[in-house]
Amino acid sequence: MLYDAFNGDADGICALLQLRLAEPAEGELVTGVKRDIGLLERVPAQFGDAVTALDIAVARNREPLERLLAAGVKVRWFDHHNSGELPSHPNFEPHIDLAADICTSLIVDRFLGGTQRPWAVVAAFGDNMPDSARQAAAPLGLDATGLDQLRELGECINYNAYGDSVADLHVPPAELYRQLYAYREPFAFIHAAPEFQTLKQGYADDLAQALSVAPFEVKHGGAVYLLPDAAWVRRVSGAFANALARAHPHRAHALISLGRAGQYVVSVRAPQAARQGADALCRQFESGGGRAAAAGINALPAAELERFIQAFFEAYARPYP
Repeated sequence: MLYDAFNGDADGICALLQLRLAEPAEGELVTGVKRDIGLLERVPAQFGDAVTALDIAVARNREPLERLLAAGVKVRWFDHHNSGELPSHPNFEPHIDLAADICTSLIVDRFLGGTQRPWAVVAAFGDNMPDSARQAAAPLGLDATGLDQLRELGECINYNAYGDSVADLHVPPAELYRQLYAYREPFAFIHAAPEFQTLKQGYADDLAQALSVAPFEVKHGGAVYLLPDAAWVRRVSGAFANALARAHPHRAHALISLGRAGQYVVSVRAPQAARQGADALCRQFESGGGRAAAAGINALPAAELERFIQAFFEAYARPYP
């Protein structure tokens, strides 16, 4: 039995698309909303089975990973998040790169020798790595219109992953993966799939509402936004954070919205001009993690809100060139 455990955002979906287009196989899909990254605990693999994990951190899945390896399950792992110490086991095949300018789909692209490159470009745009996306796209010879279409698709797929649960999303990530796979390549999906129009319109509507919200506090080097408890906020939080990062490349941003049980959900983007520190900041708080350029906290207690805001402005107090 084969299990594919992948993040439900653009990077995770496009990483799996590349692998399964290059290495066709029918696996059981294990995924969820973007913040649902403890996926291996939901994988009931046994001796002789295989698991492919994409765009989820080893550190957040260590216990079930070690259990699967000990049971004789082969695990292949592609990721760009802070992994902690990696297991040393003959059943474990890691492909992990923590560089700030690489995403999981670009790691898979390198592994496959670029055979499914357009999907890697889609993912890099969706993961808010426009420079890396354009660099990867250079050999494809795309004109400005084609490149912009891949950017829009990546942003729409990524937007679809944000929510407290799959009920918040326009399309469940596993179903979106199947729809994308059926079209084989990005431009066919863009031109023919009704789901693309659904995501495109939802993205535009939700982002327009977000852009009307004034920041809660702005200081040199950073801005904090407090957002209402609403489905559109949960859906657009990542896209809004990325849009702010592009609009103010020398400023860090923190988006804070009310989540479950009175706790807050936090998304942090480091300045585009210096993509660093977001993971270190968020790991100071329980349920926090991510990567240097973009990180978050899944459940910040209300009593910790003031401490987080203070830590955020301290982390990004210095101006960047």
